[in-house]
Amino acid sequence: METTSDIAVLWDMDGVLVDSEPVLFEAERLTFADYGIDLTPELKKPFIGMGGHEVMELMAHQFGVNADPRELTLQKFAHIVRLLPTVRPFPQAVQLVELLSAQGIPMAVASGSSNDLILTALTAIGVADLLAIRVSAFDVPQGKPAPDVFLEAAQRIGHAPESCVVIEDAVAGVLAAKSAGMRCIAIPYTRDPWDTRFEEADLVVREGMGTMKPRELLEWILEQH
Repeated sequence: METTSDIAVLWDMDGVLVDSEPVLFEAERLTFADYGIDLTPELKKPFIGMGGHEVMELMAHQFGVNADPRELTLQKFAHIVRLLPTVRPFPQAVQLVELLSAQGIPMAVASGSSNDLILTALTAIGVADLLAIRVSAFDVPQGKPAPDVFLEAAQRIGHAPESCVVIEDAVAGVLAAKSAGMRCIAIPYTRDPWDTRFEEADLVVREGMGTMKPRELLEWILEQH
């Protein structure tokens, strides 16, 4: 897909467009509970922002669970499907999607979730039509913090990596964006304790989505032309 726009925006989904981290955590908590593991928010923190089979494999290794990561992923997704109707959008992010669309800025979603879950969540918050190009970590060899999902999204949207701006909430996503050679806006979902790797982003909304001002971010993105 070719475009004449000078810049494109690549959105992470979980923790950025939708407040799905509580749903993801509960799905993972239920999955690991079947193996006798009491998953707590503190134990989950190092894995926020990761996706694909890798996150379940890494967590299983960390917690000493001897199980097929793909089977763990299937169990997790079964819980997510049941819980997903409770997910809520971040209104500021939805407003920014609408503002970028009105400016004719090409956009795509690059997420660790599966394609089905991406479509379901975006439909639920009313932006599926505006974010029609979607890449899942399951579409590429490696999930975040590898750059694969962002590079694939850039290719599908017809942009060179250096002309893309990524919007992320997690360190893994920031590292993936910078590894891909892209500019990055970090809007941290977890800020306590502060992870200094967020500083690798080109712009950091330090206090999180609740303080994000869509029009100010729009102006910053437009200045990247």
